[in-house]
Amino acid sequence: MRTLILDLEGAGKTTILYRLQVGEVVTTIPTIGFNVETVTYKNLKFLVWDVSEGPYWRCFYSDTDAVIVVVDSSIRDRIFKLELAAMLEEDQLKKAILVVFANKQDMKPVMTPTEVPNYLGLPSTKDRKWQIFKTSATKGTAWMRP
Repeated sequence: MRTLILDLEGAGKTTILYRLQVGEVVTTIPTIGFNVETVTYKNLKFLVWDVSEGPYWRCFYSDTDAVIVVVDSSIRDRIFKLELAAMLEEDQLKKAILVVFANKQDMKPVMTPTEVPNYLGLPSTKDRKWQIFKTSATKGTAWMRP
């Protein structure tokens, strides 16, 4: 499964990626360009493209099965609603599953998992499968939104 993981700088995508891959928090530095990692989780194998923010995201859309968007839930004004809406309209991503990690849930104040999809405009998306998870990448916790 080809997966694209995106965020704005510092939201936690690389920490989540390595948490899935090696099962622990790894000290990271901001991604410059992209990382490509193979992650095996349970019986699924993912080829994950960890792409830094910028205009180059579109170069990685081809053959993508799933998009994981990591949101820093503690900083409301950094959620990239417009970029996400435009990205989801791209022909190459029309069939991709969308997973949102509402990260940094261990910090306060924080947007709730109900606020994040509304802020991103996800409830109004048509023909798009999506799921949101509350996460704390550094603590290794993730749970589905009630």
